[in-house]
Amino acid sequence: MAEKTAARTASKSTERTARSADVLAAGCLCWRRAGSGVEVLLIHRPRYDDWSFPKGKQDPGETLPETAHREVGEEIGLLPRLGVPLPTIRYDVKDGVKDVHYWAAEFGPGARPEPDGHEVDEVRWVDPCEAHGMLSNPSDREPLAALVDLHERGDLATRPAIVVRHAKAKPRSAWSRAEGDRPLAATGKRQALAVTRLLRAWSPERIVTSPWLRCLSTVVPYARKAGVTVRERPQLTEASHKRHPKKAAAVVQALFDKDVPAALCTHRPVLPTVLGVLSRHMAPELAEQLPAKDPYLSPGEMIVLQISRRHRRRVVSVELVKPFDD
Repeated sequence: MAEKTAARTASKSTERTARSADVLAAGCLCWRRAGSGVEVLLIHRPRYDDWSFPKGKQDPGETLPETAHREVGEEIGLLPRLGVPLPTIRYDVKDGVKDVHYWAAEFGPGARPEPDGHEVDEVRWVDPCEAHGMLSNPSDREPLAALVDLHERGDLATRPAIVVRHAKAKPRSAWSRAEGDRPLAATGKRQALAVTRLLRAWSPERIVTSPWLRCLSTVVPYARKAGVTVRERPQLTEASHKRHPKKAAAVVQALFDKDVPAALCTHRPVLPTVLGVLSRHMAPELAEQLPAKDPYLSPGEMIVLQISRRHRRRVVSVELVKPFDD
């Protein structure tokens, strides 16, 4: 059961909350351990002569997590694994109102960020107090304060656990062969490609899936590109879940028992059982962020949890994220 002291970080759909902004951007507060504390990475942009966090504008056809992942990679030469979502900041720019969405992103002691030499000419690891004074945009202090708060709670270091509903399949009415062989529709194939791109932002190292074709077709493309082994679990199929829902629940529980970034792909009828397991590991205010009505997730949509590595089964944040749908 989640402790009441769990960090109060939660986000519904990142995409939905940002639609009123004229300009969307995303980035990361990159951090590393420094003794008993942490350091954060600041970048200097010669065009503006300012100090800020790595970030940039959303490209057409991108989700905001993909933007954060790409922009950090472009500006400092290192690709992040997104952690806990941090407060979004808003400020006025010449094109209107700009929203910048941030995530925490941990780097190890051997990481060597390098400025791209164009947009960024200097990078610097500093402690949070120094960062507070150096940041040129006062709004950036809000996500910094949230990061410090997470560290003080012992919940800044996290690992992702992702639940994916398979992409859109061909209609049952148009399929006369075995249900487990029902393939993705044309739209579903495009969604599977989008899921592949989106999963890279969290880089799961373990893929658990129903062995039915429509689930495999949704997550195997990512696994192949990432060099990750796919573990098929028959307990996650619709048929097996209908007979033995507790066995499906045990597979979901393993997301919390094994300390590795993971993604799980299953079917709409299995989702109520999945959500029941997830809710047992989070505070009530986070559980309220989980979908409560059928169909729970749209095809290709995912729930991204960040699980505390110190408090091993505590969920720190919840996000609902849809892949870009053309």
